[in-house]
Amino acid sequence: MVGSIVFMYYFYNVVQSKEESENTEISASDQDDEEPEGPVAGDPTDLFSAASSTPFTLPKGPGDISRSKEQGPVQPSSTNFPRTQHGMRKRSFQSSWYKDYSWLEYSVIQDSSYCFACRHFSLPNAPDSVFASHSGFCNWKKALYKESGFKLHSKSEHHVNAMYAWSQYKRGNEGNTTMLNSINANRKQVVEENRHYIKTIADVLLLTATQNIAQRGHRESEDSKNKGNFLAILNEIAKHDPLIEKKLRGCGNAKYTSHQIQNEILQCLAEMVQTEIIKEVKECEVFSVIADETKDLQKKEQMSVVVRYYYNGVIHESFLCFQAAESLNAAGLSEMIINCLEKHGLDYRNNLVGQGYDGASVMSGKHSGVSARIQSNARFAFYVHCNAHCLNLVLVDATKAVPEVVDFFALLQQLYNFVSGSYVHLRWLDVQKELYPAEQPRELQALSDTRWACRYKACRTMKDKLPAVLRLLQDIALERNGERSVEARGLLLQIDVQFLGLLVTFCKVLGDAKCLSDMLQSSTLDLGRATDLVGALRDTFQDYRNEKYFDELWKEVEELAEKSKISVKIDRRHPRLSSKFLDSLVMSSIGQRKCDDEGFPRSLFNQVLDCLIVELKRRFSKKNCEIMQGVQSLNPKSATFLNVEPLIAFGQIFESDLDDLKHEVHQAKRLLDQRIKSDLDTPSTLLDFLVFLEPYQEVLRELFKLCKIAVVSPVSTASCERSFSALKLIKTNLRTTMADARLSHIGILSIESRRALGLNMEDFVTYFASSHNNRRILLL
Repeated sequence: MVGSIVFMYYFYNVVQSKEESENTEISASDQDDEEPEGPVAGDPTDLFSAASSTPFTLPKGPGDISRSKEQGPVQPSSTNFPRTQHGMRKRSFQSSWYKDYSWLEYSVIQDSSYCFACRHFSLPNAPDSVFASHSGFCNWKKALYKESGFKLHSKSEHHVNAMYAWSQYKRGNEGNTTMLNSINANRKQVVEENRHYIKTIADVLLLTATQNIAQRGHRESEDSKNKGNFLAILNEIAKHDPLIEKKLRGCGNAKYTSHQIQNEILQCLAEMVQTEIIKEVKECEVFSVIADETKDLQKKEQMSVVVRYYYNGVIHESFLCFQAAESLNAAGLSEMIINCLEKHGLDYRNNLVGQGYDGASVMSGKHSGVSARIQSNARFAFYVHCNAHCLNLVLVDATKAVPEVVDFFALLQQLYNFVSGSYVHLRWLDVQKELYPAEQPRELQALSDTRWACRYKACRTMKDKLPAVLRLLQDIALERNGERSVEARGLLLQIDVQFLGLLVTFCKVLGDAKCLSDMLQSSTLDLGRATDLVGALRDTFQDYRNEKYFDELWKEVEELAEKSKISVKIDRRHPRLSSKFLDSLVMSSIGQRKCDDEGFPRSLFNQVLDCLIVELKRRFSKKNCEIMQGVQSLNPKSATFLNVEPLIAFGQIFESDLDDLKHEVHQAKRLLDQRIKSDLDTPSTLLDFLVFLEPYQEVLRELFKLCKIAVVSPVSTASCERSFSALKLIKTNLRTTMADARLSHIGILSIESRRALGLNMEDFVTYFASSHNNRRILLL
């Protein structure tokens, strides 16, 4: 009977335990004179009436022993308990007593012992006990007596009841803990399964995005034969992963394969890549923006935005996004660029130090172009015309200035058009197989006004396959089948020694220009090296204007003419002198040009070189630009390296502390001299110099900042052009209905695939779970 009543009281205590844990703690001094309220019954059956009316109060005792049931007995261990006089001897509490009396508690403050069970689990009608009082038991002499102390207390009925209630409480807690652990284990398993499932879906989407593979099918229903690459790959994985198969066959509204979920996952992945890029940009502090536009297959103008910055010893040009341009004027485009930078938390007003665009007036206009509008808000954001575009304009303007060169490239295009016809093209392949049986047939290349690398390839292919071209034209000319034969004969007549001379000339000239063009498109090239490379090309063309080089070129023309069976001598009919001039001395003719005996005048060769040199000087002349002079003064290969005057002018533009800058330049020279004396490598490029200064950036702060500005200044818009190549692979004819946001997210994952494939997928699932509003699946 007593056991059942005690158990019921234990139940009451469990119910009250939550209130107890939430109750405000009462200090020991406040509890000294406080007595429990409510009826004190002599019979245990009064338990329920007492329980219903007795509010919770903290048990008596000092503050350094247990204050709640959950805490358990406080049993400090020490070999130096206080010793007090008892009779003839000094005695102290012993920690070894805990082993025999598990209910025992000890207060260091009071130097007294207490009963944990009686303090927390005694019945309301239980008699007062010294072990449950505030003062506690401290007569260490009688602690182990049979008829007093611990042993007597252990035998008392109220203590036995309290111990029973305590044991029931512990058993109940163990049961609750077991059930809670079971629930937690099941929940943990569900979370792990769900996270694995979402990671698999994200992996498939990441794979298709980085490989530029379409994700969705035209029909994605169960009875569709082609549900798209995403579902096809996922179903293939399910064949080898029972968990994925279980999820795919589960609840229809929790499969997480819909296009909305795909968009959310792609967005989260793209945002994680963007976050990594922005973190690096902010660490660099200064950065440049590069932008360009192109039309997609929907005839939408898509703007590509790229940021250029220095991080971890490397110059980076990282793609940020595609944005559909609704307005193509300067105001609309500049607003788009600014909104993009603000969206990603970049301080463009103070840290944007360069803008790189093509030469279109809407972008480069001095008064109301995009560059001018952005610079009105960001005073350091100076505009740099794309150097790759400048080189292209050099070649365009130089070739248009010479009529013979215009005719030469027109003939190249006509030959390409003629060979591209279906019948002629088959004959072209047959001729190559006959003349070059060990080589793979090659195609003639079309010309492009914006891609001069194509013109180099066209010249190179024509030079290598000229005998096959002549053989093809001769065979078709003999067929006598109307227009085709007439056209072939006309083209044959145009291929003479002058054509060969220009062909050899432009193979050499465009080959040199292509090397520069390729280097200008590098994302790691800085303005200092770009200026050096342009100067080197200009010097190369200047060196070609000598007798020795022309003789070498003419020798190559003769070899090509011999291989192609073209005569280098041109039979010219000399005009007969009019009879009225028989008695006169003719000093020179008017309106007639006389060519060299070889048929390719040296003057034509020099004219081509002169036009190229003049255009290179005009397009790349930056002698009056303080920024370029400052950049060159930071270039170790420049004659003005670390000259104070251009550096001071450069520093004034970017509001450097000029006095500090002068001292830092002096210190940098001394550091370089020390490396030279120690036979250590010295910087050879602007980037090398920046890396050299990095360990001293706290001391050489102004110089280091100017070096960062110099290396992050844009060189070309080639990174934007490369993003357009990715755009064409993503938004194909079969994917023209793709939304702009999805296009941008896939573009980020495709173009920045190295970063995307390095993402931590566990972090992705956590990020997705925190941003995903639909809670049909447990992920955290």
